[in-house]
Amino acid sequence: MIAFIAVIAIQVFYYMFFFLRLAIYKKPSKTFNVEHPISVVICARDEAENLANNLPGVLVQQYSTTHEIVLVNDNSEDESKYLIEEFKKSFKNLNPVTLTQEAKMISGKKFPLSIGIKSAKNETLLLTDADCVPASENWMKLMQDGYNDGIEIVLGYGAYKKKPGLLNKLIRFETFQTALQYFSYALAGLPYMGVGRNLSYKKDVFLRNKGFSSINQIPSGDDDLFINQVATAKNTAIVIDHDAHTLSEPKTSFNAWMNQKYRHYTTSKYYKKSHSFLLALYAISLFLVYPITIATLLISKEYIIVGTIFGVRLILQATILRAAMKKLNELDLWPWFILFDIWSIFYYLFTLPSVWKAPQKNWN
Repeated sequence: MIAFIAVIAIQVFYYMFFFLRLAIYKKPSKTFNVEHPISVVICARDEAENLANNLPGVLVQQYSTTHEIVLVNDNSEDESKYLIEEFKKSFKNLNPVTLTQEAKMISGKKFPLSIGIKSAKNETLLLTDADCVPASENWMKLMQDGYNDGIEIVLGYGAYKKKPGLLNKLIRFETFQTALQYFSYALAGLPYMGVGRNLSYKKDVFLRNKGFSSINQIPSGDDDLFINQVATAKNTAIVIDHDAHTLSEPKTSFNAWMNQKYRHYTTSKYYKKSHSFLLALYAISLFLVYPITIATLLISKEYIIVGTIFGVRLILQATILRAAMKKLNELDLWPWFILFDIWSIFYYLFTLPSVWKAPQKNWN
């Protein structure tokens, strides 16, 4: 009973202290808006098909101020080169950067991304991936609108497209859960990560911290680990407008999705200890909720007490998740939240190998 109450108390704490912040979040009012000159940076390796489908959505953004799209073609062996040349004929603000050699001792996406950032002409950077498309023509405008005095980093939401089937819902719920945490932590003054599918920061932040030099030995982490190192309570903001999202094609098989998650989670072990502790405590409490509730019911026979305590947690969870899902345009997932809650137990078991599994060295 004591362990049961402790687990529920931890869950209630996270929902009330962290996740409620996103659920009730309101965009800060600004007395005046400034459109900053901006450089969108995209890295692509053998992404001809994705570039053909998604790059136009970046190129046709409604943005009246100076802007460019820095497209780093990283040693592609497909038709990317010719496709980029065709786009360049119609869009003068496209700034292609071609890499023909692999970086030594630097694995993953960090080298091409570093080259893209250093090639950018503007101070405000906006990062996305070749397999992402902006949710609207106002993506660029809304993301840069997150900047204010003292703000150097803006975290955005990289959503996955809505498709039929349970796997799509599981992928989108996991993506939502991740965003729920990194947005809520940022609002609580503890920013710990961002996603490269939709992320903005100042070029000076990158140069001032010597780029990715401290994490070059780690294949991934160009987004979450970098933000974990440089983000603070005062220099980080969030943008969650639906039109400011990016959309990506979700994986179509469970194994492909798990391999993707393995790659992402191999970097979490390098987070700051305070962040790792908070994330681990929440994950453990979530993993234990249902097993310890069932065990307490069977052992104590205190059905009313256990049911009441669990019911408080469930109502609180349902209310906050619904509001947060509405904020991130994922409200269609809400009727499934109890199923996803139970699924989390198995999800953590499936992703546990990422703790010891060697990360992949390729970034695509």
